[in-house]
Amino acid sequence: MSFIANTHSYLNQFKLDNKIAFLTGSTRGLGLEIAKALAQSGATVIINGRSRESVQRCQQALASENIQVHAIHADMSDFAQIVKAFKQIRDSFGRCDILVNNMGIRIRKSLADSTIEDIQTLIHTNLTAAVYTSRQAAAMMVENRFGRIISLTSIAGELARYGDAVYPVTKMGLTGLMRALAVEYALHGITSNAIAPGPFATETNRELAQDPEKGAAFVARVPMKRWGKPEEIAGAAVFLASGLASYINGQVITIDGGMSVNF
Repeated sequence: MSFIANTHSYLNQFKLDNKIAFLTGSTRGLGLEIAKALAQSGATVIINGRSRESVQRCQQALASENIQVHAIHADMSDFAQIVKAFKQIRDSFGRCDILVNNMGIRIRKSLADSTIEDIQTLIHTNLTAAVYTSRQAAAMMVENRFGRIISLTSIAGELARYGDAVYPVTKMGLTGLMRALAVEYALHGITSNAIAPGPFATETNRELAQDPEKGAAFVARVPMKRWGKPEEIAGAAVFLASGLASYINGQVITIDGGMSVNF
């Protein structure tokens, strides 16, 4: 997919018809919103969750909104299950055009309070698994000389916060992976970019958002003085997957209400 200058409408360039999109960790939160947007833009969407029950519930909920998606239940932090998932994609769809690396976990602890298990789990789930998932997807994309890899990082991929030591390491690493993929696979027609969310009112941030002191202090740093709505993330993903973004490669789009530029 590339930009077509003589199209009757720029809006046509956002259509993702005939594209196969796989989103890891996409049965809730920002991943789910991106899945909805890609599907409504014409893509054949494959959502992912760890359990059969979670993906089935998600499929049913989307169907009630007249959004049809396919699903793969797999723990995408398990290398064997990653391989199995991409075999299933190949067998069922023949290719993978769009990968959204969205799977991740959140553990807010200082380095002194972080256990070895905390450190290993965060790094493996948020970073190592994304490396291997991207490797599998890129191998399929190379065959068709087309691909869009979109990684969900965080404003923590550029910033650090007191008492939250290891999570930023994983997101900074994911930003580095995104850029490495952008350089390594550009000549194969594959772009790699990232979306860095700021404070969004999702399940992951529920505890912080509901804390009257910490939540209020957090949002006070946002010039717009509010939490982001999950649906406000989706437009960037559609854009990066579309023909209008064919020359955008190795970049981070930050969506945080201006939080990261607030001095």
